[in-house]
Amino acid sequence: MSSYFDNKVIWITGASSGIGEALVKELTVNTNAKIILSSRKEEQLYAVAENTGLTHSRYAVLPLDLAHYKSMPDMAGQAIEKFGKIDILINNAGLSQRSLAMETDIEIDKHLMEVDYLGTVALTKAVVPYMIRNGGGQIAVVSSLMGIFGAPMRSGYAAAKHALHGFFDALRAELYNQNILVTIICPGFIQTNISIHALTGDGSLQGTMDDATEKGMPADVFAKKMLYAIEKKKNQKAIGGKEVMGVYLKRFFPALLAKFVRTAKVV
Repeated sequence: MSSYFDNKVIWITGASSGIGEALVKELTVNTNAKIILSSRKEEQLYAVAENTGLTHSRYAVLPLDLAHYKSMPDMAGQAIEKFGKIDILINNAGLSQRSLAMETDIEIDKHLMEVDYLGTVALTKAVVPYMIRNGGGQIAVVSSLMGIFGAPMRSGYAAAKHALHGFFDALRAELYNQNILVTIICPGFIQTNISIHALTGDGSLQGTMDDATEKGMPADVFAKKMLYAIEKKKNQKAIGGKEVMGVYLKRFFPALLAKFVRTAKVV
């Protein structure tokens, strides 16, 4: 990793496990960046900071629940108080889904939209004015392949992720002259607990690990590739195994994509 992240303040949501934890580890070992760790699980955030070897001067913990999206201006103000600025915001936190569209209560669709879309958008809107005041910055968004194409059992999740793409593509254009970059990251199968915590049609957790997720890319490998994409200022980057083929099928062979998603489970 180059010195791109050195001397920067990086705010990571969903930092208590999975991709977020892997990002914290990678940045701790290979940069001198200061890191703000956020998620709903305060104790786990401190455990991640301790386990990764972050010194007290390099990190701050800020508990945050994206479902409470109206609180994001206050959360951004608290984050700024920690180190005085935010250079990079990594919107990583979110929820997944495992249920058929017609068997999913509309309140679950609403909750997925509140967490995966509205919470992320509200936090970003709260941070951008500080970045403008500081002369620029970068926003990274962890979307999904489901932000590019839909698949069975993911209707509400795919809808929220598609919405993220529309918003952040527009925001990128609007902030072009403000020296603020936007990078959308689209993971495929990554070895995290995303499927265990995925919501079913009635709002209960699936509670089991999907086979494809268990056999996916290790989170630490993904974190390295994601940070490289951020460093290279990519507009959008899909990262994963053969499931990434769906992106190209969507663009060039949409009929084949329809067959692909009917016969393969995708994240």
